[in-house]
Amino acid sequence: MDRRMSEDTIQNVPTHNSLKGRPSYPLGQDEATTAPLTPAEQLVANKLRRKIDIRILPVVFVVYIMNFVDRTNYASARLQGLEEDLSLTETEYQAGLSAFYVGYMIGQVPSNMTLAWFGRPSMHMAIVTCAWGTVSALTALVRGFSGLLACRLVLGFVEAPFFPGVMFALSKWYTRDELAFRMAIFFSGNLFAGAFGHLLAAGILGGIGHALGLTPWQWLYIIEGAITVTLGLALYFVLPDFPETWKSLSQEEYEVATRRLAAEATEADVDKAGFGAQIKGLKLALTDVKTYLFAVAQMLVLACGGLLNYFPSITATLGYSHFTTLLLCAPPHIFAIVWILIHAWLSDKLKTRFWFFIYPAPLIIVSFVLLLTTNSVGPRYFSLFLVQGQNLMGSTTFAWISSSIPRPPAKRAAAIAIVNSCASLASVWTPFIYFGPKYELAMEVNIGLAVLASILAVALRFVLVKSNEELARIEDTNIALSEKDLAKVQKIAGVEGVSIDTARKMHKGFRYII
Repeated sequence: MDRRMSEDTIQNVPTHNSLKGRPSYPLGQDEATTAPLTPAEQLVANKLRRKIDIRILPVVFVVYIMNFVDRTNYASARLQGLEEDLSLTETEYQAGLSAFYVGYMIGQVPSNMTLAWFGRPSMHMAIVTCAWGTVSALTALVRGFSGLLACRLVLGFVEAPFFPGVMFALSKWYTRDELAFRMAIFFSGNLFAGAFGHLLAAGILGGIGHALGLTPWQWLYIIEGAITVTLGLALYFVLPDFPETWKSLSQEEYEVATRRLAAEATEADVDKAGFGAQIKGLKLALTDVKTYLFAVAQMLVLACGGLLNYFPSITATLGYSHFTTLLLCAPPHIFAIVWILIHAWLSDKLKTRFWFFIYPAPLIIVSFVLLLTTNSVGPRYFSLFLVQGQNLMGSTTFAWISSSIPRPPAKRAAAIAIVNSCASLASVWTPFIYFGPKYELAMEVNIGLAVLASILAVALRFVLVKSNEELARIEDTNIALSEKDLAKVQKIAGVEGVSIDTARKMHKGFRYII
C-alpha cells in the first residue's frame, strides 16, 4: 500500500472476497468491527467455536497423523531391510533423510502465501494430501539410491504446505487465548503418529511380511500411501474454508467469526484484495525481528528433535528384537500426547507462552545426558519419555508466533511459513551427526542446542516486553511522544495508510502475549 494514501482513500478500497461475495472489513477503520462482542454475539461465538472444533480439529488431526507417518516411515523401513535391499551406505541413508527436508523448506513459504490469497483450505489441502500419498506409495518402486533420493525430495516438497497451512488456518478461526490448546491437539497428531506409525510398521512386519513378492518396507509405503490418498479425497468435502469463503456459515456466524478476531487485535483479520497483499505481508514478516528470533529458536528445537528421526534405532539399543523395538516406540509418544494437551491447556488458561517454552528445556537436556552416559535399559528408556518435551516447545512456538505477529493475515501466514521452513533447515544437517551405536556426538550437540534455544526465548521475551511498553506509550494520547515512539507511529500510519492519531488509537488495548 502506498504510504501516501490518505485515510479517506483507504476507506474506499473495495475489499471483498470474490469467492463468496461477502464484504471484508477495511483494516482498523470500522470501530463497530473491533468493539467487544455483545452477549448475544458471544452466544453465537461459543456455538461457532464448538462447530469449528468438531469440523476442523478431528480432520486435521487424522491427516497430520498420516503426514507424519509418511514422513517418518523411512526410519521404520530401515529396520525392515530398506538399506540392505537398496544397497545404501550409512551416508546415503542420511542423505535420503536430509533430502526430504530440502524439499520441505522450498515448498512452505509460497504455499502459505497462495493459501492466504486463495482462501480455500479444503481444495488446497486435498490436493497436497493426495499428492504426498501418491509419492509415498510410489517410493515402494525405487530400486536404488538415486530413485530414493528423488522420491524423498519430492515428498518433502508436496508435504510442505500442510503443517504451516493448518497453523495459519487455525489462526483464522481462533483467538489468541484459544490457539495453544487447539494447535496442541493438531500438533499431537505427530505424537500419535509416532505411536501408530511404529505399531502399523510392526503389524506389517509381523503380518504381511513378503506377500506377493514384495518386501515389508515396500508394503509399508504402499499401504500408508493409499490411506493418505483416501483421506486427501475426503478433505475436499469435510474441511471448512476461511470465515469469508466458507459457504456453510450463516451471515450472523460469518460476522461474529470475523468480529471476534478483530475485537482482540483492534483491527479486522483480513487482507486487501489481490496477491499484492501477500507480497506485502512477506515483506512485513521479513522486516520483523521477531520472525528471525522465532525461526532460529524453532530451528534449534527441531534440531534437538532430530533424535525422533532415529527413534526406532535408538530404541533398538535397548537390546530387543525388531518387532519388540517397534512396540516399545509407542508408549513414549502416547505419554507425550497427554503431556502436550495438559501443557497447552494451561498455557491458554494462564495466557502465557514464555514459561511453557522454557520449562521443557532442562528435561530434554536430562534425557540427552542419560542417553550419553548410561547403558542401563531403565534410564535409557525413561529418557525417551523426557525427550518428548521437544514437541511441547515446538507446539508452543506456533501459538506464540500467532499472538506475536498477529496482523495482517498475510504477514502472519508468511511468518509461520518462514519459521517452519527455517526450522526445517535443522533436519537437513542433523542426520549427519547421528552415528551409532550410542549417537554420542548427537547427544552432546543437542545439549548445546537446547541451551541456545532457551537463551533465544529469553531474548524474545525481552523484545515483547519492550514492545508492550511501547504500545502503552503510543496509545496514551494524553502524552507527547518521544522521537523514537513518534517514528514508530509514523511507520504504523504509513503501513496502514491512516493518520498518526488514528494509528495511535488503532492498537488501543492490544498487548502481546508473553
